[in-house]
Amino acid sequence: MTRFAIEARGLSKQYRGVRALDGLDLDVPTGAVCGFLGPNGAGKTTTMKIIMGLVRPTAGHVFVLGHEVQRAGPSARARIGYLPQDPVFPAHHTIRGLVSYSARFYPGCPRGRALRRRVDGLIERVGLDDKARRHVAALSGGERQRLGVAQALIADPDLVILDEPSAGLDPAGRRAMLELIASLSGDTTVFYSTHILDDVERVSDSVVMINRGAVVAQGPLTSILEATGQDYVVGLRGANDGLRATIEAQPWVETVTVRARGALEEWRIRVSDRSAADRQLVSMLTENGRHAIAEYHLADRRLEDAYLDLVGSGNDG
Repeated sequence: MTRFAIEARGLSKQYRGVRALDGLDLDVPTGAVCGFLGPNGAGKTTTMKIIMGLVRPTAGHVFVLGHEVQRAGPSARARIGYLPQDPVFPAHHTIRGLVSYSARFYPGCPRGRALRRRVDGLIERVGLDDKARRHVAALSGGERQRLGVAQALIADPDLVILDEPSAGLDPAGRRAMLELIASLSGDTTVFYSTHILDDVERVSDSVVMINRGAVVAQGPLTSILEATGQDYVVGLRGANDGLRATIEAQPWVETVTVRARGALEEWRIRVSDRSAADRQLVSMLTENGRHAIAEYHLADRRLEDAYLDLVGSGNDG
């Protein structure tokens, strides 16, 4: 078993003068549930299509499950399950019929009674067993997405690639999709793109962020949260003249945001060097004795904070 289910080196893709990917290096650990993040136009879908062998890169190489995609061809793709962002299924098929039909595209997939057992097991796993005979045309958006996951899993793949699997789903459908993704952990590697950062925090152990066709951060979720800036929350009561300017002048302070909260001023102090802040911040806050510290703690670090630090706001790629 290889250490990384997906490895990309120097991956670039040019479309008629537009550079969709620019020297992208990517590592997705085997067995991980990896969230793939980035603004619109960052290159996520292009990256996924190259990994699948559906698009050829302009430069660079991709290895999937230890095999170079462009050289291994169908034999490599047979070990990958894929759900595109906007799956289109023949409307006249039933759920059971479509999942069974998908098996034909995978060499080594079971046939006959064994295939029927596998199809029924997958339909139950994605929560569609009570609708197995329903035609695709009658399915809701969330049901279509779950059907897409079932057909992606038909060959018992080692890697599942899901492009925006919860996009457009209502809260119940989104929860069902997240539970389904979480259930795959330990059985296969899951690499999925999304714009919903809360979803990544709920089900992912690994994260890749890209912007403008290049990776800006990747690794375990906890490492990314620790590596980016840290916020201290301070509640002050009393005269604070000049204190904010003094703190903002420190080289380890990035920003100080102040808002009124009842009788207190709440300061959110973003720092780039936590060790320096731990040594100096409290003494600076208490130095002149003209105010009282009613609150002082580290803010809970969220993936949204790290994303905005690394990618920025208002960035549509």
